This record gives sequence, structure tokens and C-alpha cells, in this order.
Amino acid sequence: MAERDEGTLGMLMDDLILVSVDDHVVEPPDMFKNHTPAKWRDQMPKSIKGPAGNDVWVFEGNQIPNIGLNAVAGRPPEDYNMDVTSYDQIRRGTYDIHQRVRDMNVNGVLGSMCFPSFPQFTGQLFSRTQDKELGLAALRAYNDWHIDEWCGSYPGRFIPLALPPIWDPELMAAEVRRIAAKGVHAITFSEDPTRLKYPSLHSEHWDPFYKACVENNVVICLHIGSSSYIPTYEDAPFDVTITMTPMNLFETAANLIWSPVLKRFPTIQFALSEGGIGWLPYFLERIDYVYERHRFWTHQDFGDELPSQRARKHFTFCFIDDKYGIEARKHIGVDNITWECDYPHSDSAWPTAPEAVMKHFDDSVTDSEINKMTHLNAMRIFNYDPFKHIPRDQATVGALRASASDVTTSGIY
Repeated sequence: MAERDEGTLGMLMDDLILVSVDDHVVEPPDMFKNHTPAKWRDQMPKSIKGPAGNDVWVFEGNQIPNIGLNAVAGRPPEDYNMDVTSYDQIRRGTYDIHQRVRDMNVNGVLGSMCFPSFPQFTGQLFSRTQDKELGLAALRAYNDWHIDEWCGSYPGRFIPLALPPIWDPELMAAEVRRIAAKGVHAITFSEDPTRLKYPSLHSEHWDPFYKACVENNVVICLHIGSSSYIPTYEDAPFDVTITMTPMNLFETAANLIWSPVLKRFPTIQFALSEGGIGWLPYFLERIDYVYERHRFWTHQDFGDELPSQRARKHFTFCFIDDKYGIEARKHIGVDNITWECDYPHSDSAWPTAPEAVMKHFDDSVTDSEINKMTHLNAMRIFNYDPFKHIPRDQATVGALRASASDVTTSGIY
């Protein structure tokens, strides 16, 4: 990348370094093969052909389908749908790690954090097991596959992300310590655990988990939809669901900022994953307004800080395509903004993510701000250093795309 002084203008698209803090993996059918204790081998989730010829996961007698909308990369938007699908109908980069890296290269993306698919965002599938010992074994096998095989196959290209055994905070704490020993600094959690029939984010119930995350420098990632709930009418078209989904994190952020959690754990870190940033200026303004007018009778006390300042200390935000959020970046806090690609979901701009993000960087956005939002913030927040493995000049959009000139971007190849 061409050298430029901090704070100057003129970043070229090919000079961008892109690290996505929110992508998704469609788990391959053999993922449990190398990571399951012998005792549980016959009871692990298995991928089979369903009656209609589609691939489904079977676990404890239940079938979990692969949904087409979760893997639309390579398809034109007019072909998007919610139909159940199979591996031979979706792009290989969704589930094949070698093809995933090629799809990242052709999109100019250096690094990626991948959220799960069939176990759901915070491992709800494993939490519903009748035999919790089996559930824990399956969850740990999932984490080991994700860390050692998916992310470990290409050092420097992925930010590993673990699932928690959400049914037991002490087990959650133990899993945090176990994955941290493997170099992992991100774990999922629910943006509203009450929807999953657990105590709320305000509750001390989760303190063992929170404490372990703080002690091991692990960021808690709250992905939209991780409560298995979207607030819409039963008869509403799906467009309403897609539109409203980020608002879950508005509610989550409000709960956290007024909860005692941030006081009990003054260095705890949360990432509001796939929530967008355009709503944040109003959110930050609103919590300050509420505090200044109501703290005397609600008994909130932030000392010499405002709630908006506390939010910037504890929350990481991310955007896919957010013109107004970028324009308001200084009101949000440039140091808190990260970028996401969302491959292979329907909101993703793959394979033209660099073009999509670059259109928001007008002459008012400095190179320093661009670098923070596109990769430096993600590297700092998630303790991720790709340049230990990949020279910086080979990590740019231009260099990565040059290495993938043979990758076809339409279809399933």
C-alpha cells in the first residue's frame, strides 16, 4: 500500500485493507469427523439427505435444514428465496474453507469472522439437548472445528469466534477460558436471552461468564437474531422482518447501557454484530438526554461521564452499507466502527464489497479514518494481527484480487 501521512486524503480502492467482523459459515457435512470424542461419535449432528433430496442436519431426532437465503453468494437477487437447499445448490465457498479463501480474495477481503448457521447464532441447538453432557460435547467439538480447522487452515485470514454453553454460566466461563487458551478473543451471546427463557442481560446470573470474558480479553458478540426473535406482526411480509432486525440491537444497547453490568465489569466489551450504525447518533444523543433529565429519580450515576461516553468504551459497532452512518462517524466515534461483508447472506455486496464501501468514503473521510474503520479497529478490538502471517503489501484489495483472477463469481463454483 502506498505510504501516506496520517490524516491526509486520497485513499485508492485497491489500497484498502478489508477485515470483515461479520460473515457466516455453512458448516460442511464432515465437520465433526476430526473433533468428536469416541464416546459421542454416534450421537453427534449428522448431515443427511432429506426426503425431498435436500441436505439437512439431524440431531436428537430433529431435522435442521439449510436455508437458501443464508447462502445466496453467486446468485442474482431475483433468485433469492427461503427454500431448503443442499450443498450442491450453493456456492462451495460457503462451506469449503479453501474455496472460501478464494472467494475472500476475489472480493479483496483479507480477514473474516464467521458466525454459525445450523447451530444458530449462540448455539441454541446445543442448549436444547435432552442430555446436556452431549450438548456440551457437541458444542466443544463445534468450537474446535471452527478454531482449529476452519480458521486454522489459513493463519491470518480469520478471527475465530466461539459458541457458549448458554444453559450454564459456569460452563460458559470454563469454555471462555478453554478457547482463550487457544488464542480466541470472541464469543457469541444472545442479544436478548429472555427470549430463550434465560435471565435478562441485567441479571447477575451471567456474572461468571462476564468475569471470564474480562479476565481473558474476550469480546462478547451479540448478533442480530441471536434471541431467535424479531419484533414483527405475524401477518407482516418478510420485508418488515429484514427492515426491523437491526432494531433488536437498539434495544440491546439500551438495556446494557442502563444495566449494572458495565459498572460491575468496567472493562467488558460487547460487539453489536450486523446492527448497522446509522441509528447510533440518535441513540447516543437520546441516552445522554435521558440521563441529564431523569438520573435524579432513576438513580443512575455515571460519575464524570455521560452514557454516550460509556457506550463508546464498551461497544463495537459495524456496518455493511451505511452512508448516513459514515457521514455521522465523528458523532458515533471512529474508533468504535468496524466493517462487515456478511458473506454469503443476502445483505452482502460480495463480490463487489470494495466498490460498495468505497462509495461512502468521500473527500471528507481521511486515510486514517478509512484504515481504522476497514481493518485497524477490528485488529485492535479482537486481538487479531494478520500481518504476522501475510505481508501488508499482499493484504490489499488490489493484491488479493490479483491472486484470484481465475475465480468465477457467478454460480456455485
